[in-house]
Amino acid sequence: MSLNSHLTELKKKHQTLSEKVDAVQRSPAADPMDVTALKKEKLRLKEEIARLSA
Repeated sequence: MSLNSHLTELKKKHQTLSEKVDAVQRSPAADPMDVTALKKEKLRLKEEIARLSA
């Protein structure tokens, strides 16, 4: 897998997680632990994207 395609996939995953976090936060029964876990994964992806882009 080329670097560009890997970065594209990571960006797609990051966007999907962003949408999922938004949806979970809008839910009245949102579990704060679930939101935190999703945000941590989103941050991990963002850091990996930044590292590979540098």
